[in-house]
Amino acid sequence: MALLNIKNISMNYHSLKGETKALKDINFSVNEKDFLSILGPSGCGKSTLLNIMSGLIHPSSGTITYNDTPIEQNLDKIGYMFQKDHLFEWNSVWNNVTLGLKIKGLLNDESINRVETLLNNYDLSKFKDHKPSELSGGMRQRVALIRTLALDPKVLFLDEPFSALDYQTRLNVCDEIYEIIKHEGKTAVMVTHDISEAISTSNRILVLSRRPAIIRNEFDIEFKAKNLTPFKRRTESEFKEYFDLLWKELDNYDE
Repeated sequence: MALLNIKNISMNYHSLKGETKALKDINFSVNEKDFLSILGPSGCGKSTLLNIMSGLIHPSSGTITYNDTPIEQNLDKIGYMFQKDHLFEWNSVWNNVTLGLKIKGLLNDESINRVETLLNNYDLSKFKDHKPSELSGGMRQRVALIRTLALDPKVLFLDEPFSALDYQTRLNVCDEIYEIIKHEGKTAVMVTHDISEAISTSNRILVLSRRPAIIRNEFDIEFKAKNLTPFKRRTESEFKEYFDLLWKELDNYDE
């Protein structure tokens, strides 16, 4: 059964220069524990679609449902991870990861234990009194994810979460974030323009066209070897096959 259903989503923007059609008749579903990536050219509306799916903005038409109820009624089930970590530099790691709980009035013994477990499981316990400036880029991303997980969301929306990192750090952090999401049993939807990143993390990939974006194609990603990390996936023979398919799809936009 689908956890999220995206039906007939269209999005138009209006300005003094006229109307811009960003998305057109988008339809797909997301199953529980999917790791779904959305690929497409710059400016095609990937982040707009993610924002609509997460309930941050309303579409011009169409519906988003979570377990067959409107997404707006389920915002407590949603977690969002941005391109930048947006940590407060003057606060400690502990104060950063518990901020959402404090704002919602949910900081209690149970949630404190959950945060402490997350910090311990992902090697951040000894840094809980440190400031973000004392952490590496990869550690900052882990802190940002734990801040999101502290609220125990069921679905994580990731908007190019590794794009601000250098390449080597990006590979390492991709492994770390993927393992955390899988270990915590979360469903994830990620926007990226990086083909390799999408293949190495996802079990499904949607390819969007240029604006107004439609779903151009969908790919199921499977590797014969199971339980591979994203980095290990990059070394498998299937990786190149999927890369060639997706590259061809993205290279044919003007046809």
